[in-house]
Amino acid sequence: MNAIEIKNLTKNFGEKQALKGLDMTVPVGAIYGFIGENGSGKSTTEKILCGLIPYNGGDVKLFGKPLTDVNIRANIGVLIESPGCFPSLSVWNNLMIQAANLGITNAADEVRKVLKLVRMEGAAGNKYKNCSLGMKQRIGIAMALLGDPALLVLDEPINGLDADGMRIMREVLTDLAQNHGCTVLVSSHILGELEKIATHYGIVRGGRMIKEMTAEELNASCRTFVALQTKNQENTKFVLRNRYARVEEDEQGYLRVYEAKNPEEVVTYLYEKGILVHEIKTAKIGLEEYYIDLMKEKGAR
Repeated sequence: MNAIEIKNLTKNFGEKQALKGLDMTVPVGAIYGFIGENGSGKSTTEKILCGLIPYNGGDVKLFGKPLTDVNIRANIGVLIESPGCFPSLSVWNNLMIQAANLGITNAADEVRKVLKLVRMEGAAGNKYKNCSLGMKQRIGIAMALLGDPALLVLDEPINGLDADGMRIMREVLTDLAQNHGCTVLVSSHILGELEKIATHYGIVRGGRMIKEMTAEELNASCRTFVALQTKNQENTKFVLRNRYARVEEDEQGYLRVYEAKNPEEVVTYLYEKGILVHEIKTAKIGLEEYYIDLMKEKGAR
């Protein structure tokens, strides 16, 4: 069964068409990385899934049932933009108020459970306004988890977090999917972090889904390259470009050769040109580079 099935979804805002026949499939138990540039339709899709805005056409199902099914919609936890908390109240009291809004009878037990899930047990007494950005994001997830939802929809939950905050967020989301049976739909522009946890990906552009794949399919699709360093990188780049069509320098100062069959081929060629290689290795492009290449490819058509 799939947690989310969307077929030919359309949404108009006046004369602007935000979604243009979007298709989307999210399997149960997945951490689905929802990727796209600003204005591509990610937030619109998420808001439709959560029942926050209506749509104009298409079919949307959650766990095999129509989105209009109230009982199914009750199984969704949501964090879009920022959690709605009272700044001067404690984390505990904010969560207790939300539990009351949801009609949860065993509220204290439920709040303790979600605080433990998001690694916030020790901060229950803190005032919300005194919490760090990372803590506030986890409080928002804790709110979304009240009532034990089967689907969690998160819009940019790791933006603005420091390295430790990102690590904790990764651990929380992985734990929810692997150990608590929660399907997670998460959008983010920080693709390097998303790549560490996502099991599936959906890439949108201009209101359409242009690519869906599993993490395994992404890994198989990512091109390998030879990376090297020499004494004179600029001269080496010039020499390599006489033989290879694509040679680029990365942020770490390595020259990347994308068309080489193996490192030995590159070393031999440079040796024949009087250039000694100091360091050489093979590697694969990551999600961010795959995404950039895909955008260039789609933009060229």
